[in-house]
Amino acid sequence: MTNSVFLERVFQAYYKERKKEIPSVNLFDQREFGFIPWYKQIMIRHMGFSDSMGLRNYLIDNPPRHMYSSGSLYLYPGNQDMANKEYLGCDLIIDIDVDHFYTPCKDKHDFWYCQECDKSGKGMIQKCPKCSSLKIKKFSWFCKDCLEISKKEIIRLIDKFLVPDFNIQTNEMHIAFSGHRGYHLKVENDKIRKLSSDQRRELVDYFTGNNISFQILGFEEHSSNIYGFLNNNRDWSKKIIDKLLKMLVNNTNEGISKILENMGLSKNLVKNFLFSKQYFLDILQNNDQNLWNIKGFGMKIWKKFLTGIVHEIGIEIDEPVTIDIHRLIRYPGSLHGKTGFKVQKLSIEELSDFNPLNENKKHLNPIVFESKENMQKIEITSSNLPEFKLRDKSYGPYYKNDKIEVENHVAILLLCRDVAKLEN
Repeated sequence: MTNSVFLERVFQAYYKERKKEIPSVNLFDQREFGFIPWYKQIMIRHMGFSDSMGLRNYLIDNPPRHMYSSGSLYLYPGNQDMANKEYLGCDLIIDIDVDHFYTPCKDKHDFWYCQECDKSGKGMIQKCPKCSSLKIKKFSWFCKDCLEISKKEIIRLIDKFLVPDFNIQTNEMHIAFSGHRGYHLKVENDKIRKLSSDQRRELVDYFTGNNISFQILGFEEHSSNIYGFLNNNRDWSKKIIDKLLKMLVNNTNEGISKILENMGLSKNLVKNFLFSKQYFLDILQNNDQNLWNIKGFGMKIWKKFLTGIVHEIGIEIDEPVTIDIHRLIRYPGSLHGKTGFKVQKLSIEELSDFNPLNENKKHLNPIVFESKENMQKIEITSSNLPEFKLRDKSYGPYYKNDKIEVENHVAILLLCRDVAKLEN
C-alpha cells in the first residue's frame, strides 16, 4: 500500500468519526472552499456549500490532503469565474509561520544540500557558502521552541498592534494553530472587510515596520540638534521609545554593546552611546524633552540604529497572505497533510498556554491520531532526520533505510512529511 492510499484512508476515518466536530465558520455560505487531494498537488477550488452538512459529507467522500476556505465573502462563491462571484469583502488574514523567518533552533533541526557542489549543512541559508549557488535543497522541521516563537508573534500582534492601535475587539479575532509550523489569525470586522489590497499593504507595512518614515513620526534635525520622539506620542514612535527604554533598563553595558554592534554601529559609536546612556534614559523618561544629542550620532547613524530597533518591534508575518483578498486559509478542524495534525481553533485565553506538541487539554490537542498501543512499522527514506519530541517523548535521529516501529501518530507524521514509507 502506498503512503498516499494509507493516509487518505486514515484521514477519511477521521472525518467520519469527527463529522459533527467540523465547525461552521461565520457566513459559511458566502465562503469559497478549496481542497488539495492526495493524488495530485493541484488545488480544487471555486467550490461553495450551502451548509456545513454538505461540507462534512464531501470530506467523507473525498478526504483531502489539505482543506481551505476563503477570507473573502462572495454572493456566488462556487462560481468558477472570479469576476462572476460578486465580491462582497474580505476578512483580514494574518499568517505567522516560522518557515519565513530565522529561529535559533533551525541551526539544529533544519538541513540544506547544494545541488551544484554537494556541500551540505545545518541551518537556514539562501545560497551555498562554498560555490554561491542558489540551487539549494532544503529540509525543514519544527520543534517546541520555534512553535513558541510563532505563538509569541501572534500574541504581540494582538497586544501591541490590533487592540491598542486599531481597537479590534477580542470577539472579532479568530485564531488557529495551522497544524504545522505556525498560527493563523482572522479579523472579522465590517470596516476591515472593505479594505483594498493596497490598503492592506499599508497595514502590512504598519505591522512589520517596513518603509517606516522617522521624519513623519517627528524625528528631525535643526541647527545641528537631533530631535527625537516625545514619550507622550502614540503608535510607532511610542513603540520605539518603549523598546529603547527596555533595552537601556534591562541590559548591562556589555549587553547594550552587543545589540548596537549587531546593528552595525562602530565601537567608537557604541562607546559614545554608553557614555551618554543615563542622559538618554532621562530624556526618554521625560514627556516634555526630546533633544537626542549623542556625540557622533547624526541623522544617518540614528536612522541606522532606529531601523534596527524597528526590526525588533515589527511582527514577522507572511505578507502576501494579508495583501491578497482572494487568498484561501486552512479550515479549522481540518487535517494538515504535512503532519496529520488538526488545524486547532483557539480562543485568546487558550492561546497563551497552548503547546501543540504536548497539549494537556484533550479538546485542544491537535494530535488527533495519538495512540500508545497502535504501532506502525515504517522505513525511513530521508538521508537525515533530526531528533524530535512529540507528546513529551523523544524520537530519532533516524537515517535512510532505518526500519522502526513507532506509535500511530508518529508514523502518520513521518509519512505525511514524506520522510518514511510503510514497511513492506
